[in-house]
Amino acid sequence: MGVAAGPIRVVVAKPGLDGHDRGAKVIARALRDAGMEVIYTGLHQTPEQIVDTAIQEDADAIGLSILSGAHNTLFAAVIDLLKDRDAEDILVFGGGIIPEGDIQPLKEKGVAEIFTPGATTASIVDWVRANVRQPAQA
Repeated sequence: MGVAAGPIRVVVAKPGLDGHDRGAKVIARALRDAGMEVIYTGLHQTPEQIVDTAIQEDADAIGLSILSGAHNTLFAAVIDLLKDRDAEDILVFGGGIIPEGDIQPLKEKGVAEIFTPGATTASIVDWVRANVRQPAQA
């Protein structure tokens, strides 16, 4: 498989009932300001809506922001739907209020990285650049 042309495309999503989106918007803006194309889905998205958006938008990655405590269920649902739809090449990362003890099991399930409170926007941008496909060079 060749390297896709254009900037890295990231869907930033707020799954479930969590209504706090300031952090997701800050991350979306940081990724955009770093030259990535960002599709922000808004609040209260279902895993199905998030995966549908990622596939339709030809996204390279999905960034989930979860503060509700439903991270184990919601991350797993997104990962499973990507597998079911043959879209496992879309990298999933996320952040929020996620206990340290839940991070490794989430990674074993297929979540590429988890950012907890205190992570800087620069560290997230750097991680996305280093771990998501690299844009084609002109």
